[in-house]
Amino acid sequence: MLRVGLTGGIGAGKSEVSRRLAALGAVVLDADRAAREVVEPGTPGLDRIAQAFGPGVLQPDGSLDRAKLAAIVFADDEARGRLNAIVHPLVHDWMSAAETAARIQSGGSAGADDGGLVIVHDVPLLAEGGRPRSAEFDLVIVVDVPPDLQVERLGQRGMAAEQARARMSAQASREARLAIADIVIDNSGTLADLDRRVTEVWADLAARAKA
Repeated sequence: MLRVGLTGGIGAGKSEVSRRLAALGAVVLDADRAAREVVEPGTPGLDRIAQAFGPGVLQPDGSLDRAKLAAIVFADDEARGRLNAIVHPLVHDWMSAAETAARIQSGGSAGADDGGLVIVHDVPLLAEGGRPRSAEFDLVIVVDVPPDLQVERLGQRGMAAEQARARMSAQASREARLAIADIVIDNSGTLADLDRRVTEVWADLAARAKA
C-alpha cells in the first residue's frame, strides 16, 4: 500500500487531479468532505464552533453559516487558529477512520499487506502543518500554478481579485508547499496536459505501491 498526501493552493486545480487519480484507481479521501461532515448539525464540532464564535455563525436551521464564519477567520489570524484547533483534529480522525475502512474493504487490515492499494489523502492545508505533518505519508504531491494564474482562475469562478488574494494569503505560500513536495504536478497548461501528467504520476504511484 502507498499513502499519498495531495495538496495545492486554492485555484491550482487539486480537485481536477484528485478526480483523475480516483478514475485511474486511487482511493481518494477528501479532507474537504471530512471538514463538512464533522460540523454537521448535532455534531460536537459544530457545538464547539458555536461556543467559540457565537450563535451568529449558525443558520436559522442550526447549520453552519460558512460565509459568516469565513468572513471572521480570513480576516483574523487568531480566529483562524481557533477554528483550525477545533476542526483539524476532527478531520484527522475522520480521515484515519476512512483509510482503515478502505483498507478493510480492499481485503487488508490495519496491519496487513494491502498489495497495490494507493490511498490519496486530498488535504488542502497539508503544507500549513509543515514537514512533520507531511511526513505522515509515503510521499506528497503538490499541484502547482503561478499565483497570477490562481487569481485568474478564481476570477473565472466569480471571486474578486482582492478576495482571491486574501484567501491565498491565508494559506501556506507557494514556496512552503513546494518545500514538502516529492512530486510536483504543474497545472498551468491545458486539461490535456494535465491528463498526460497525472497519467505519468499514476504509473509511478502504482509501481511504488506494488513494490
